[in-house]
Amino acid sequence: MTTPTEARAALEGVRHEVAKAVVGQDAAVSALLVALIARGHVLLEGVPGVAKTLLVRSLAASLDLDTKRVQFTPDLMPGDLTGSLVIESGGRDLTFRQGPIFTNLLLADEVNRTPPKTQSALLEAMEEGQVSADGVTRPLPTPFLVAATQNPIEHEGTYPLPEAQLDRFLLKVVLPIPERDSELAILTRHAEGFDPRDLASADVRPVAGPDHIAAAADDLRNVRVSDEVAGYIVDIARATRTSPSLDLGVSPRGTTALLRTSRAWAWLSGRDFVTPDDVKALAPATLLHRLRLRSEAELDGAQISSVFAAALGAVPAPR
Repeated sequence: MTTPTEARAALEGVRHEVAKAVVGQDAAVSALLVALIARGHVLLEGVPGVAKTLLVRSLAASLDLDTKRVQFTPDLMPGDLTGSLVIESGGRDLTFRQGPIFTNLLLADEVNRTPPKTQSALLEAMEEGQVSADGVTRPLPTPFLVAATQNPIEHEGTYPLPEAQLDRFLLKVVLPIPERDSELAILTRHAEGFDPRDLASADVRPVAGPDHIAAAADDLRNVRVSDEVAGYIVDIARATRTSPSLDLGVSPRGTTALLRTSRAWAWLSGRDFVTPDDVKALAPATLLHRLRLRSEAELDGAQISSVFAAALGAVPAPR
């Protein structure tokens, strides 16, 4: 039986393995690990070329899990993702053929390049861990993580994700253009022969598996959350609901999501209790994508990140 200590060491090993292929995206790696043990999903946003796909492929290579990749395109149909009923050759009966969503780690690449109908096909799977077809409910494997990538919505050929689907992502992380030193390190690696299409050549190896992830997820219940910290989470959510610049504040689902991510971050940090700093560190990635600016605030040039930062700063943190 895998112990929590062994699980934590294995997941820290994942961070080390991913770093063999990806430079300067530590926040995104942390978000993926948090989602993995908190049993949630991650949306990675960034302009083309900041290693969104490489990051998830590197994570997959460092985990002993079944993984699949789907390139979302304008003509992708829901059945292409979830599966469909087919007539096998020589037969008369319909048989359900599983789609690529039946996996442990699904890389949904450029998820906002496909129309809303197909985007919505992810909803039940992400929320319920199952797929319904022809009146039959089929459970997905455990663990199940959707790591979706998207380009900024102002790029040509993109469709904004519906609010209901955005709310299903536990975390949303924006990958920045790397700093000069990180970009120089990337260039040096490529000059030395690094091939991002061949992770085996970078010696990225699987160092954690389902037992480590299950042990970590089960141990999260032992991470204590004081009444003061729980109140701090609720007060942050309520501050977004009363902000004059926001049309849509954080729902109770967002509140519980922040509890889950804060617990997971505390666990990865080797603690059995959540601090206000954990909450504050995870709040932007957990809550920002659940908010919506009022149209007047948009016209005034307000940025949702700045509005949220002001709301967060107005809530006193418990000592």
